[in-house]
Amino acid sequence: MMKLSIQRSARLLSTAAVPIYRNPPSKVRNLIGGEFVESRSGSSIDVVNPATQEVVSRTPLTTNEEFSAAVSAAKSAFIKWRHTPVTTRQRVMFKFQELIRRDMDKLAVNITTEQGKTLKDAKGDVFRGLEVVEHACGMASLQMGEYVSNVSNGIDTYSIREPLGVCAGICPFNFPAMIPLWMFPMAVTCGNTFILKPSEKDPGAAMILAELAMEAGLPDGVLNVVHGTSDIVNNICDDDDIRAISFVGSNTAGMHIYARAAAKGKRIQTNMGAKNHGIVMPDASIDATLNSLVAAGFGAAGQRCMALSTVVFVGGSRPWENELVKRAKALKVNAGVEAGSDLGPVISRQAKERICRLIQSGIESGARAVLDGRNIVAKERMPEGLFVDVVGLKKEARVSEAKNEEDSEAPC
Repeated sequence: MMKLSIQRSARLLSTAAVPIYRNPPSKVRNLIGGEFVESRSGSSIDVVNPATQEVVSRTPLTTNEEFSAAVSAAKSAFIKWRHTPVTTRQRVMFKFQELIRRDMDKLAVNITTEQGKTLKDAKGDVFRGLEVVEHACGMASLQMGEYVSNVSNGIDTYSIREPLGVCAGICPFNFPAMIPLWMFPMAVTCGNTFILKPSEKDPGAAMILAELAMEAGLPDGVLNVVHGTSDIVNNICDDDDIRAISFVGSNTAGMHIYARAAAKGKRIQTNMGAKNHGIVMPDASIDATLNSLVAAGFGAAGQRCMALSTVVFVGGSRPWENELVKRAKALKVNAGVEAGSDLGPVISRQAKERICRLIQSGIESGARAVLDGRNIVAKERMPEGLFVDVVGLKKEARVSEAKNEEDSEAPC
């Protein structure tokens, strides 16, 4: 049985190396009240494979009427869903995690095609989200309240946990499976209903997850998916029926969302842009440190919150420089579906242009490029791919890598 499973996985990955595109590209659908429906909007955004620049699908700019219909469906579903026993909600999550495991390869291929990260990274993307689904399977214990007797003479206190109502999630491009899975599984298992807005750049994984959630038994209207850009984000912030919002993305977008949603009295959490620094002491383990620096600096093309953009070598960087450059050069830059790829393309042409501007700015400010990969072409058949090879800018005691600087929708 194990042999058959391995063979099936191998076939999936081998066929995934040459993604099949529809002509014309398919339209991404909304999920409203349990139905996957095409938007009536006349405007859309191309979802582009960053390795090849081929159009994968088209994301609609959901109309105000469609958005209102999604909120109305969530509000109606909440009336019954909030009173559904927590054990019943848990069982949906048990089935959901089973289906995610079943379709792990399918999700990974979609993420790699739309976002660009390697298949290994894409599977990690799904797995980190799956861990949250597994956590939601224990909601019966997580939702327990507290009771304290006789806190004062003849006075007992107790707390209970109740669902809020309609909640919403606004997602970035860098983890198209993990971050939606951070959001809606916990929310709906607590008894809330949910409006999900995936990134318009790579919505495919979120749509697959929505299909799996429906297959797992999530009732109509409990999860709804809408698409768009700033207009839909503002609608989410402004709608009186949406009680809470979770956001992951850039500082600029996060501060706007927090201020606008808070002004309407909503509960709001914003996980915003990060810039991580590493400090290497003279007695650090050489091998372990170099491996960690390369993985942290260049994994996922630097498009993640834990990317290490700056490292400070205490005592000077000269003893480290040559070996660090050697290991960085060994990374294989290629489309994420290609076997052995270490570094895929960045998400958009605008992102690549901004990265190159930041690199040039560093050089003009006195940094030395010990390794410059701005003009990399992964393969002859991918001249339009948005690849940026490993880049190292060196000033005194600093090596800087600029790939995780935020663009219009940067990762957290």
